[in-house]
Parts: sequence; structure tokens; C-alpha cells
Amino acid sequence: MNSIKWLFLQTQIITNWRRLVSKCLLLLVCLFFITMQPALAGIKDDRYDGNIFVVYAGNGSLVPSKETLAQTLAKHKPAIVTFYVEDSSDCKQYAPVVSQMQAFYGQVVEIIPISVDTILPDQTYSPTEPGYYYSGGVPQVVIFDQLGKVVLNEKGQVPFEEIDDKLRVIFDLLPRTESVELRRRSPKEFSSQLEDQ
Repeated sequence: MNSIKWLFLQTQIITNWRRLVSKCLLLLVCLFFITMQPALAGIKDDRYDGNIFVVYAGNGSLVPSKETLAQTLAKHKPAIVTFYVEDSSDCKQYAPVVSQMQAFYGQVVEIIPISVDTILPDQTYSPTEPGYYYSGGVPQVVIFDQLGKVVLNEKGQVPFEEIDDKLRVIFDLLPRTESVELRRRSPKEFSSQLEDQ
């Protein structure tokens, strides 16, 4: 009879122990989820969220740039240098404008985004290096013509229209007020010409 009582007591202890362990595990899991901070990307905060051109402009092809400023100037190709930092709300909000520049002028202008974190302080730079033009604020846009002359150098969120005006002068295009607005077809837009075939 004692062995049966002992066996019953052992079973009760094991069962209670399992319940206690499962409750502790459940409590730990709940505490983990309650105390976990959400990983939210915010365009209006100064937190690091990743590559701003991927996250906020949907354009991962901008960084790293295809050519350096020195290579672009040596080819006598116009260039747009944009200075930014990944954890600036102003730069995050400006990333779509930089992407828009690439959409319209990416084939004829070299767009060179430069993270100011890569610019070494207290170093002298030559006019073919981006650090030569950086003035200490972000975002900053510097536009070069084919001769390497700076035609625009401004800090802040420079509107696309202002950049477009400078590029129209460089390429000898009609002013925006006199030209026809070109509308790009969305890649999701269906072509009716394919339907006829």
C-alpha cells in the first residue's frame, strides 16, 4: 500500500512541477512580447531605419553610386551630388526627390549620393572630391555642368522644380512653362497596343 501511495505522490509532484514550469515559460514569453519595442520606420524622426533611398524612396540603385565625382567630371558629364545622413528626418523626406531626379535625368546625369559620415573631418580636399563642396548641413545638393562648374549649391530640401530648372539650362531644354509635360507610363499600366495583336 505504501508503494502505491508513494507512486501516487510522485505522479502528483511531477504533474505539479510540469504545470509550474509551463506557467513560468508562458509568463516569460508574455513578458518578452510586452517589453519588446516595435521596430517602426518613421520618416519624421531622427532614428536610423536603414538605407533611406530603399526605405523611403523605393530606390536602392542610388547607393552606392556608379561613378565617383572625379570620374564623372573627367568624362565631362553633368553631376548631382547630394549629401545626406541616414538618421535625419529631413534627409528621409528628401530621398523621394533624389529618386525623382534619377527617374527624369538618370541617363544623362550622374547622381552621387554621399553620406556625410564617410567624409573625413579636418582633411583638405581637391575640387574633384565631394568633401570639398560639403558645407556642414544636410540635405545639401550640388549640381555640376559638363565643364565641372557648380551651377547650384544649396542646403535644405531643394525642390525638384529648382533642380529641374538648372538641368534644363545645362541641357538647353525649353523652360518648364513652355514645354509639354511628359507622362511616364506606370510599369503596371496595360498597353492597349498589345491587345490588338
